[in-house]
Amino acid sequence: MATQAHTTASGAKVPVFYERDEHAHEPSTMLGFWIYLMSDCLIFTVLFATYAVLGRNYAAGPSPVDLFDLKLVALNTAMLLFSSITYGFAMLEMEKDKLRTMQLWLVVTGLFGAAFIGIELYEFSHLIHEGATPQRSAFLSSFFALVGTHGLHVTFGIVWLIVLLIQTANRGLIPENKRRLMCLSMFWHFLDVVWIGVFTFVYLMGVLQ
Repeated sequence: MATQAHTTASGAKVPVFYERDEHAHEPSTMLGFWIYLMSDCLIFTVLFATYAVLGRNYAAGPSPVDLFDLKLVALNTAMLLFSSITYGFAMLEMEKDKLRTMQLWLVVTGLFGAAFIGIELYEFSHLIHEGATPQRSAFLSSFFALVGTHGLHVTFGIVWLIVLLIQTANRGLIPENKRRLMCLSMFWHFLDVVWIGVFTFVYLMGVLQ
């Protein structure tokens, strides 16, 4: 919201309020978000590289074979993959300007994301209960750093999704909200791709080595 002074016939200045046109800044907004995603990509690249270097330093402690439950991790992976699919359905409904159906798919996406976080927290608590804490070995330090950072991103994505549900409920599918939904879509699918790397590189290769 911004103001602009308007002079009346009597010479008095009356402020005129008008809505700022956010749509005019769409190219710069999308460019800025792509730059953010690239910086996030660098963060995860560093974490993957750290795990690659430290992932076999067990310090006479437990190894991935001793700790990881692939069935549980596969279930968690399915939760995130399903959430990516349902977000895609939400975007299709957004293109059709079907607000309620889009919001329904967003709620389903959030529930899948919450299930993913719940399973991950259960896994972390189980590992810590077994004595596999981050300070136990370099392997566990790098594991908790990589997987935990991804989990924090998913949590942030769920909070962002809730905010967008509120914004679309208040203002509908205006161009600004569509752009924000598109940015969250890119962020959510990015986390999906990162998790596939985590599942393959950390869990699957860790158990099979």
